[in-house]
Amino acid sequence: MRRTTAVASLAATLLLAGCSVTIPEPDEKGIVYDAGMFSDTTFQNCVDPGVRDVSGWGDQGYVYPAGQRTFEFAADPNDPDGVRTKPGAESGPLTMWTKDPLEMRVSGVVTFSLTGDCKTLQQFHEQIGLKYEAYTDAGWRKLLSVYVGQPLDRALDAASKEFAWRDLTYVNPQAKQQWEAKVGEYMGQFLREQGGTAFFEKFSVTLQQPQPPQKVREAMAAVQQAQEENTAQKAKNAKARTELEAIKELKDVLGPQGAVMWQAVKDGRIQIIVTDTGQINVTPNKPGGN
Repeated sequence: MRRTTAVASLAATLLLAGCSVTIPEPDEKGIVYDAGMFSDTTFQNCVDPGVRDVSGWGDQGYVYPAGQRTFEFAADPNDPDGVRTKPGAESGPLTMWTKDPLEMRVSGVVTFSLTGDCKTLQQFHEQIGLKYEAYTDAGWRKLLSVYVGQPLDRALDAASKEFAWRDLTYVNPQAKQQWEAKVGEYMGQFLREQGGTAFFEKFSVTLQQPQPPQKVREAMAAVQQAQEENTAQKAKNAKARTELEAIKELKDVLGPQGAVMWQAVKDGRIQIIVTDTGQINVTPNKPGGN
């Protein structure tokens, strides 16, 4: 984003001729005001993406983003505490309170578009754009923090108070979807109250899995480990019961001594050899080999 853009050689030529040039990039839209020395500053025209506008001497052009834009709020993946803002994101993770209550952090992204209607863009520029100098990168980010970040923060708090924290983490995927939809509804409501819906459109909110505090996550991991250990122990118990039933069946068929003998053969502790004459020889195996 920039106030006035021109190719250097073309700009030099046109400036000598007393002209003002506004050239939005393909993903930008311009707006031009008649601001000559001997005239009042009045709206002149909008400039479509990628179109070069040449105006009179002293006229002023401003360029704003066009098409889909994003407001990302996320933690730096290299920050173990999950507090620092991810490089390139507009904000760090936002906090919210569930109905339990528990404070959690959440990352995500809001997609939206600045109005493409020329008359509405003029109103945006005069009511908001000039105030925040939103035609500059720094001004645009500041504007987003107010007109997107603040309604989003309020929406997260309002929606999260309707859900239990466990449902929003791993237990109930449907609750997470409902919560995300609620955040979008509340954000639209708060944005209307702030007057931003006249200028921003096509809002969509995508939220990641909210993260409870570190101590809670550690407790959840301990519970999960205990559950897995309990499941493993149940499997061992089931195997032991199966083997016990097998031993009981052997005793019924072979008798107590026969069952003991069969188990010894199975364990490799003895060998039973039947000779050609029908004689049965029972030989203990040596430890470590036959």
